Amino acid sequence: IFRGTLSKRGVRVITGLGKYFRQVDKSRNGFLSQATFKEALKVFHLEVPEGDFESLWLILDDSKSDKVDYGEFTRAIFGEMNEYRKAFVRKAYMKLDFNKTGSVPMVDVRKCYCAK
Repeated sequence: IFRGTLSKRGVRVITGLGKYFRQVDKSRNGFLSQATFKEALKVFHLEVPEGDFESLWLILDDSKSDKVDYGEFTRAIFGEMNEYRKAFVRKAYMKLDFNKTGSVPMVDVRKCYCAK
């Protein structure tokens, strides 16, 4: 349903969906209910016929938990990162984790990154 080359609009929609999902995920657990997911598609004008939605939901909710992990959703859309991107992310993470603790607090990210 979402496969193919992503246009600029497609990238904006996927990015917008990510922001929307984080806003509606009140419990901050990274999961979305079927109703929330369906509403998100409507908000972003992604028309999916009911039969196709049911098929999509079955694919995304492979654990049959009646919820979808947002990380799994993005991997389903974009696929796994290639080795070049993984190496790039690792390199960036190593710079952020300068104390080598295995986690990076937001305060450390702010020291290294300026969104301007």
